[in-house]
Amino acid sequence: MNVDFTNPFGDEYDWLEERYTSLAQTAFSLLDITVNYEIDVSLVDDDTIHEINRDYRHVDRVTDVISFAFNDDKDPKDAILDPKVPRMLGEILICLPQAQRQAKEIGNTLQRELSFLFVHGLLHLLGYDHMKKEDEEVMFPLQDKILEETDRK
Repeated sequence: MNVDFTNPFGDEYDWLEERYTSLAQTAFSLLDITVNYEIDVSLVDDDTIHEINRDYRHVDRVTDVISFAFNDDKDPKDAILDPKVPRMLGEILICLPQAQRQAKEIGNTLQRELSFLFVHGLLHLLGYDHMKKEDEEVMFPLQDKILEETDRK
């Protein structure tokens, strides 16, 4: 599993690559996913996420995280390629300024907020959703479990 991290905001956020890799490893272990996935993660600004949210989701506002799954029609546990060759799972875009605002508003540390947003986006890439109450009851406790397990390491 490989996390390809893009950070245009400076060295002070480079630690997120290791954090996101650890969170993804925990999630894959808990979910028994052994496929050699690659995940693109980018920190973006308000204007970028606003434009993407407007153009792709038809929601004309800034949001915190957007995921683009490259394998929507496939079970993430199915390996159809050579396991040594990484398979692109998808892309996660996290709006750093929005994460900073949210962390302050709800009293989270920035690390906790950025970790939560990554896990939330990753679970969407893996086919989880929260549009229905019964889906939310699966996804949200799983997010918490991944964060807690990673923090215990």
